[in-house]
Amino acid sequence: MSTGYTNKSVSKGVDWITVWLYVALVCIGVICIFMAEYNPATFNATSFFKGNTNYSKQILFFGICIVVATFIVLSDSKLYPAFANLLYVFGIILMLSVFVLGKDINGSKSWIPLGGGFNLQPAEMCKIFVALALAKFLSQLNMDFRKLQSQAIACAIALAPAALSVLQHETGLALVYLSFFIVMYREGLPGIILIIGFSFGALVVATLLVEKNLLAIILTVIAALLVFIFRRQIFVRKRWNVLILIISVWVFCVGIQRFAVPYIFNDVFACYQSQRIYSAVGMDYDCSQNKHALEKEESGKSVTKPDDYNVRQSKIAIGSGGFLGKGFLKGTQTRGRYVPEQSTDFIFTSLSEAFGFVGCFIFLGLYFLLLYRIIHIAERQRSAFSRVYAYCVASILFFHITVNVCMTIGLFPVIGIPLPMVSYGGSSLLTFTILIFIMIRLDADRQMVLR
Repeated sequence: MSTGYTNKSVSKGVDWITVWLYVALVCIGVICIFMAEYNPATFNATSFFKGNTNYSKQILFFGICIVVATFIVLSDSKLYPAFANLLYVFGIILMLSVFVLGKDINGSKSWIPLGGGFNLQPAEMCKIFVALALAKFLSQLNMDFRKLQSQAIACAIALAPAALSVLQHETGLALVYLSFFIVMYREGLPGIILIIGFSFGALVVATLLVEKNLLAIILTVIAALLVFIFRRQIFVRKRWNVLILIISVWVFCVGIQRFAVPYIFNDVFACYQSQRIYSAVGMDYDCSQNKHALEKEESGKSVTKPDDYNVRQSKIAIGSGGFLGKGFLKGTQTRGRYVPEQSTDFIFTSLSEAFGFVGCFIFLGLYFLLLYRIIHIAERQRSAFSRVYAYCVASILFFHITVNVCMTIGLFPVIGIPLPMVSYGGSSLLTFTILIFIMIRLDADRQMVLR
C-alpha cells in the first residue's frame, strides 16, 4: 500500500508543463539538425535511424536522456542534498582528469573520449554539480549570506570549475559559471557587486570603441563632476574618504583602460579571440600587436588573420528567412552549408531561415515559458535547497539562450555556447536533461524541507 501511494504521489507531483516544454525543444532541435544536414542525394528513410548522422545520433542521445530522466524522477529527492558535496568533488576530479585523458577538439582540450565516436565534456557536466553544491551551501541552517566569508566560499564554489575551463581553452563554458552570480544575488549578494561587474564590462567596451586619450579625458570629467556633486560632504563636512574613494575609482578606471585592457587583448588572448570580441563591437583587431601571433611568426608558422566569416554568414541566413521563412528544407544558406558549425553553435540560423521571424518568435516564446515556469517552481518551494537549485537551472538556461542567440546575430563574440536542448551534442543534451529533471524531482517533493 505504501509503495503504491508513493508512486502515485510522485506522478501527481511531476510538473508536466516543464516536461512537455523540454520535449518540444528537443524535438525542435532534432528538426533543426536534420535541416542543417539534409542531403537529398544521400537521404533515404532508413538513413534517418542508422546512427551515422548527427540528427540520428541526437535521437539516440534523446533516448538515453529519457531513460536518465525516468531514473531521476523515480529516485529519492533526499539523495541530492546528501551527495551534493561529494558530486562536486567528483566533478572537479573529472575536470582535472581531462589534462591527462583528454583529447584536443577544435583547439580545446576539454573532452574525454569514450569510444565509438562519443566524447564526454566534464566542463558541461560540472554545471550540475556546482548547482547542487551551491544549493547545499546556501541552504545551511545557520547560513548568513551577508557575511563576506560566506560570499567568498560561494564564489569559490562557482569559479573553481571556471578556472579549470579556462586552462582547457574553453573560455565560453567558463563564462557560463558567471550565471551563478544571479542566484547569489537572489539569495542576498549585494547588488553593488553586479553593478561593478557590469561597469567593468561597459568600460572594456568603451576602451575598444573610444580613442584612449579621449576616454581618459571623459573619465576625468566624470570624476570631476562627482567631486563637484559631493563638494559639501567633502569640503564642508570634511569627509575626505569620499574624495579618496572618487580618486581611487578614477585611477582604477584609467589604469584598466590604459594598461589592463590592452594587456589582456595583446598578451593573454590569442589573436582569434581578440578578433571575435572586436568584431562583436564592429571593430577590427590588429594581430601584429598580439604576443601569441608574433611568437608563431618568429617560429616560422604562418598566422592567418581571423575574420567574422561565421557571423556574417549567420546574419545572411537569419536575414534571408524574412518574416515567414523560406519553408522546411528550403533554406539556401542552410542547404548550401555556408554557415559553419550549423548543427551546434549556429543551430539558430537553420530555424530562422526556414521559419523566419514568426518561427523565431514562437521558438523563443517556448524558452520564455520554460524560464517563467522554472522561476514559478523555484518560488513555491519550502526548501531553500530546492529553491536555490531551481534558480541555478534558470540562470544557466538564461545565460546559454541569451549568449547563443546574440552570438548568431553578432551582438556577442563567438565563444562556442550551445543552444539548450536544441544544439547537437550528447554532453550538452544530457547535462540540461539532468539539470531540469533533478529540479522536477525536487519540485515533486516541494512540501519537504531538504538540507
